[in-house]
Amino acid sequence: MRARTPRMPSWLPIEPYVLLLLGTVAVAALLPARGTVADVASWASTGAVALLFFLYGARLSTREAVDGLKHWRLHLTVLACTFVVFPLLGLAARGLVPWLLTPALYGGLLFLCLVPSTIQSSIAFTSIARGNVPAAICAGSFSSLAGIVVTPVLAALLIGGAAGFSADSLLKIVLQLLAPFVAGQLLRRWVGGFVTRHRKVLGLVDRGSILLVVYTAFSLGMVEGVWSQVTPLRLLALLGVEAVLLALMLSLTWYGAKRLGFPRGDRVAIQFAGSKKSLAAGLPMATVLFGAHASLAVLPLMLFHQMQLMVCSVLAARRARDPEAVAERGAEDLTSPPARTAPAGTAAGTGPRSG
Repeated sequence: MRARTPRMPSWLPIEPYVLLLLGTVAVAALLPARGTVADVASWASTGAVALLFFLYGARLSTREAVDGLKHWRLHLTVLACTFVVFPLLGLAARGLVPWLLTPALYGGLLFLCLVPSTIQSSIAFTSIARGNVPAAICAGSFSSLAGIVVTPVLAALLIGGAAGFSADSLLKIVLQLLAPFVAGQLLRRWVGGFVTRHRKVLGLVDRGSILLVVYTAFSLGMVEGVWSQVTPLRLLALLGVEAVLLALMLSLTWYGAKRLGFPRGDRVAIQFAGSKKSLAAGLPMATVLFGAHASLAVLPLMLFHQMQLMVCSVLAARRARDPEAVAERGAEDLTSPPARTAPAGTAAGTGPRSG
């Protein structure tokens, strides 16, 4: 017998995209964009993010949005977790300055607590865990739309002078995020089918736009010399604080939704939509609000984003094995109609298939 090549355990959520993000930061550190190249990179990242939200708008059907409004308790719960509970925990972390976190890193941590929820990963993890996927789609979309206005306002109120909030900055954020989303909704009749059939395109634009914004923000930080404020020990402390933050939110969303009487499928959607933070929405907001200091402002968000992907991929797989989920699958198998025999002359596989 030949020795088997060792593999990563199937539950270990390591993906090439994490390496791409780290590689992008390294490239920005070694070859930061300057002058004309910086202007081109900034325009390219703005266009990529606008395209991403256009595709989000084209993907969400009007019927899904209207049906989602029926679950108003679920959406209010997710919004409360995202824009009330998270900011309160962020404010509580103020006691960690300066002995554990620097003021700059704390400002980034607080900004992380203010950005909206994700769309893509909330849907993916809810689907893996056999939760209420339509609710996750609507909850993530509603959170992203609300965050276009709520996040800058909260940043102005809670972060203060570090966040350059103004009517002009709000207009920039609305034009970059909300306007493309609305355009996608208006043109969904013509482009929605393409987006639905080619989901990989949405994933590529999602990740590609994030890489562009990361490169632009970290390049500006290198040029301005803001990275001299960070030490490895401070970064480790930041990771520890974020691990506690994520654990608290995962616990609060799950057990809080249970106390509120939500069924299992809704609890899954609330947990994964209410504990996430969107890198795609947070990065462009940070570049508008923080300018040259955006790289430090988005560093906590970048670390939290990767942490939530790794932890929630393991958690989603465990949720799918919950006794309630197994019982639901069994009930579906019992209630699904039996497969019908294909009529004579019909090619095999073309008839209805059993669920």
